[in-house]
Amino acid sequence: MVEIGIVEIIGLAGSLGIVSSMLIVLYNSRKQAKGFKLDIETKVLNDLDEKVRKMAEIIIEKPSMQKVMYKLEKPSEEFAFAYYIFFISSHAYAMHQRNVLKDDDWTRWLHWMRNCFKYGTLGEYWKQTQSENWFDPSFQAFVNMEVIPEARKNKGS
Repeated sequence: MVEIGIVEIIGLAGSLGIVSSMLIVLYNSRKQAKGFKLDIETKVLNDLDEKVRKMAEIIIEKPSMQKVMYKLEKPSEEFAFAYYIFFISSHAYAMHQRNVLKDDDWTRWLHWMRNCFKYGTLGEYWKQTQSENWFDPSFQAFVNMEVIPEARKNKGS
C-alpha cells in the first residue's frame, strides 16, 4: 500500500486550488465577454438610432424631403413626426427584446406607446406604414397585438 504523507496532500490541495481558480477565472471571463458583445451590439444599434434621429429631424424641418423615402401626394409634418414616434418605439422594443431595458423602464415605454395610440392619431398613420412593412415584423406584431388593442380597450374607459 502506498502511504501519502502530509506534504503530498498539501501539494495535491495546492494543485486543485490552482485548477479551480483557473476554472473560476475562465467562467467569469466568458460571462464578461458575453457582456462586451451585448454592449458592442447595443452601441451599434444606438449609433444607427442616432442616424435615423438625424434623418427624422431633417424630414420634420423640411417635410418635402419625405419623398426621398416615401412618395406621398402631399408630404406632411404629422406623418414625419408619426414615423419618428414609430421609430423610437421600435428602438425601445428592440432594447427590451435584448434585455437592455429593465422591466420598470419597459413598463413606462409601453405605457407611453399605448397613450400615443390612445390619445393621438398614430393609429391612422400606423395603418398606412404597416402595409408597406417599414418596421421589423416582430415589432409590427407587437404593436398590432399588444399596443393597439390595449389602447382601444382603454379608450372606452
